[in-house]
Amino acid sequence: MPASKAHRAEVADRRAKLIKLRRQGVCFDDPRILALGYTSRGAASKDLVRALEERRDEQAAEISVYRQEENERLDALLQAAWPRATQAHPVFDREGNVVSEEIDLKAVDTILKLMDRRAKLLGLDAPVRTELSGPDGGAVPIGPVTAAELHRLIGAAGDGNELDELPEDTG
Repeated sequence: MPASKAHRAEVADRRAKLIKLRRQGVCFDDPRILALGYTSRGAASKDLVRALEERRDEQAAEISVYRQEENERLDALLQAAWPRATQAHPVFDREGNVVSEEIDLKAVDTILKLMDRRAKLLGLDAPVRTELSGPDGGAVPIGPVTAAELHRLIGAAGDGNELDELPEDTG
């Protein structure tokens, strides 16, 4: 039998307080958490996991609805641009005479952009492969390094300005 609205509200309130305390760094066996009605540290931990899973499920459902709405919008735009991109239309000179028939290349570009947007939205494209290389395109040295060596390597890869505040390595 599903929980009543009052019970669901009570659980949501307890979980909100639990999450707030945990964000403050309060341990599961702290009296403030146990005072929320949990019988043990394990019960509080399990309830936090349930709350996070429930929230993740809610977010996944919202994302699914968003994707569907975006797909419908893309469908409408594609439908509007498709005839201009796929069917030749007359091209007129200054006097109004038909000089040729061509497809609208701007519409083709629009179609390609819409298709690219859909592929990104649905994750259809293969992931972009990136490769990290060391100085002069060589291998990245891996192993124990000092802070000074790490700073030098980062500086060689980029400008390294964000690390200017690091103390010099004395070891």
